[in-house]
Amino acid sequence: MSFFDSEFHRNKARALLADAELIFDEAAVQQAVDKVAQQLNQRFNVDDGEAFPLVLGVMGGAVVFCGQLLTRLHFPLEFDYMHVTRYGSMDQGGKIEWKVIPRSNVQGRTVVVLDDILDEGETLAHVKERLLEMGAADVVVAVFADKDIGKKKPITADYVGLTLPNKFVVGYGMDAYGYWRNLPGIWAIKTADKE
Repeated sequence: MSFFDSEFHRNKARALLADAELIFDEAAVQQAVDKVAQQLNQRFNVDDGEAFPLVLGVMGGAVVFCGQLLTRLHFPLEFDYMHVTRYGSMDQGGKIEWKVIPRSNVQGRTVVVLDDILDEGETLAHVKERLLEMGAADVVVAVFADKDIGKKKPITADYVGLTLPNKFVVGYGMDAYGYWRNLPGIWAIKTADKE
């Protein structure tokens, strides 16, 4: 029986929200998405001769953010995705693994990378470096949330929806044990509850 199939972990996933703290409700989340959309529209919804960007979502955390953000963008774009992770089924960072490389040609293009959260920044820094090595002319990073971890990160997002406290969070694409990406708000999980 796998980790995700066990009844113990399904029950633990259900119990996670019992003591959780709601830190951003659905309205605040939607305002954050609107903010990022407005900023991207200001940058790319102009007729300055620049080619329209390639937008890449980092799966699986960015799936909710991508889906809702894309409908708010008012300029032509090409969309693709990649799957890059440092976590797997764990909640501590590890080796960066590319599970899916974008199929679209990035050569000479402006690439907008969308992700759910800028946590320690190792994964997004690696993604940006790799895309530039693949020939992207520019890599723009937009994240739904930037976690305030109290130290310098190897990358700074160009666009940020909201800033999170340094807590373990779930909702709006962020998960615990693979669950709760579907919550419309952001909840802080007590550290003891996720052990």
